[in-house]
Amino acid sequence: MADTLLAVLLVTTSAKEANLVYQWPANPESLPRLSRPHPEHTSSLIQFDNVWRASNYGDAAEPSELRPRTQISESEYAWKRTQSVRDRSSSMTRSSSHPPSGRSSPTQDLDSATTEDGYSALFGYSSSFLAGLLCPQRSMCHQKCELLVDDLAFIGHPVCDDTDGKWRFRPENSGARGRETRSPGLDTEESPDSVSQQNAPSNSTWLQTFNFVIVLDLPHPSSSTSGNYLKYIEIVYEQITFTMTAVLFQEQVLHNFVEEECATLGSLKDSCMAKGEPFSNFMAQALEVSSIAPAMKALYEAIKSSSIAYVTMNNIPLELQLPPFLDQILYSEDDDLHQPEDEEWQSWGPGMAFGWKLPALAPWKSVLLLDESLNLRTPHIDGDDHNLIEGLVKFMEIAAVTLSLADMATLLDWDLESQLFPTVRWLVQHRRAKVVDIVHTGLKTLFILPPKLPASIRQLSEEFKIEFAQQPVSSLPEILSAISTSSGTHFFDVVVQSKALIPSYQNVISWMLKRDLLVTLHLRVRIVATKELKLRVKHRIEKARAKKANKGRSKLFQEVDTDYSSSGMTWLSLSPKAAHAYSRRHTSTESERSRAEADDQEELEEEEQEWDSGWDTNDDDLTSSIIKDPSRATPLQRQWLSAMSEGKDALIAKRFDHINQYFDGKRTDDEILYRAEISRKQLRQLLHHYDEYLQTFLHPS
Repeated sequence: MADTLLAVLLVTTSAKEANLVYQWPANPESLPRLSRPHPEHTSSLIQFDNVWRASNYGDAAEPSELRPRTQISESEYAWKRTQSVRDRSSSMTRSSSHPPSGRSSPTQDLDSATTEDGYSALFGYSSSFLAGLLCPQRSMCHQKCELLVDDLAFIGHPVCDDTDGKWRFRPENSGARGRETRSPGLDTEESPDSVSQQNAPSNSTWLQTFNFVIVLDLPHPSSSTSGNYLKYIEIVYEQITFTMTAVLFQEQVLHNFVEEECATLGSLKDSCMAKGEPFSNFMAQALEVSSIAPAMKALYEAIKSSSIAYVTMNNIPLELQLPPFLDQILYSEDDDLHQPEDEEWQSWGPGMAFGWKLPALAPWKSVLLLDESLNLRTPHIDGDDHNLIEGLVKFMEIAAVTLSLADMATLLDWDLESQLFPTVRWLVQHRRAKVVDIVHTGLKTLFILPPKLPASIRQLSEEFKIEFAQQPVSSLPEILSAISTSSGTHFFDVVVQSKALIPSYQNVISWMLKRDLLVTLHLRVRIVATKELKLRVKHRIEKARAKKANKGRSKLFQEVDTDYSSSGMTWLSLSPKAAHAYSRRHTSTESERSRAEADDQEELEEEEQEWDSGWDTNDDDLTSSIIKDPSRATPLQRQWLSAMSEGKDALIAKRFDHINQYFDGKRTDDEILYRAEISRKQLRQLLHHYDEYLQTFLHPS
């Protein structure tokens, strides 16, 4: 956002004119662009200004016919906006609801821009024309306004008074609204159209429309950074423009605040222009006489520095920010920017789904406080809401990286979903805490270094030395070196090596986690069905199949022998009538025997299907393979899992049958311990007994 943000504007309209009330900075400029490639200068070679000239170099009669770079005007490479070549204002139709500015023509406005500095022009447009363009007709107010002109994007939410000239809150079900009503709560702002009417409408004398506008620099359409720009603009609108408009609209309705501020700034501008003072003088003096002007300045600088803007308007404190990783949305080529659909990700809510790069908000995670002093200067906390304040204070008193969020909820006697998660979400959103992995109380946690350090080692070492000058700890370079050269060794064994130093190094770990200098490694487990296991299960199935088949044949022969032996007669000794009766009984027996054989055949086919349904490879079925998802194991895979427990202790086998569903290589050891409700010692014991069938590996969380 630091590169794309160009300016913050406040524009208004009255019955007489449209006006650009204030802007920050004084003279915003977009990044320069090239209309065609700019060749590098090499003194020994003739420079070609494009590919065509280079490809046709051999066709030239003389090399002198090709102009060297030193003879080519630099303006041939620079891209200019359309209005700098011709009057852009004259080619646009102004709405009939926008009164004339009082000047003779837009062309004269542009011509006077050079003499009046920033008083009358911005981005090559006359200020009055731009203000009229950004304050649309009444039917287009009270909804998102997105205006794209050349390389500029103007994002606002224009609001207006009623037809009788009074400023009133609009009903929630108003059809003119361009967005859904936001529900009140800790993480939402009140809509400028849905704030409940508390006072009578303000007595406005001239203000009809105002619009708080963010101006962004659009990427070139052919640029790889333009794919997700619409989502980028949407987030800027929701987090900044909409929120600022909500507060300004509320204060205008209740106290006529915006009109009074604009009148003050307008009078100051007229005075500075009458005295012939430069535009910079007006900008500086406005910061002293207005509360909107310093708020716009603080907001612009905070966005440029990717920090939180603390502003105050009419004694109302605001805390505004954009997602810290918003630029990655702009530069990402992935169209699907949504977080996974897991419940741990959904716990953050839609407002923090983009541009935050947050870990899962899960019970087995922990929280690291970045600022232990609770600052109540925020629009989301009412000073009278003592319950919320006391809850935050209690949480911050017990919060520690050695406790899981589930443990903290238990200690506070809070509900995890409705009480603890919202508290963590509020702290993270306001950058007073970050979600991290649990750190073992004895520092027996595996760490690695991040791919890139946030600052130079020299700078970090100086800060570390100042922070831990009075504590018996190693220097930061020594700690980083020990971690980088260790292989699967706990932090205690690599760095601490003394139980007496654990408290000091707990502070060191917290300091390093705050600066993203450590990455936690977690144990993950997968189940391997070995070749020997598969053969054993296959032989057992084949043996059971043969046993059933032999049992069926034995039963058939036994029945036949029984029939003949029980009769005690041969066919020749029977009369025709007796032979017929005997034949009928024999046929019935054969039919029953056929049905039994059919049933046995179906069972055998089902077993074969079970056997075939479990293959993880296409060619060799009897090679070792991984059971990818034990929680959804096929019938054959379940037989493999059952065979793994043969000869094991009954208690161990029961525990394995209970938790093997989490051995999919995706669950961390912390998640397994939480979901299975077992201790780390019990997990280690289980891994030891089933070592031949388990694949364990370390991976960052």
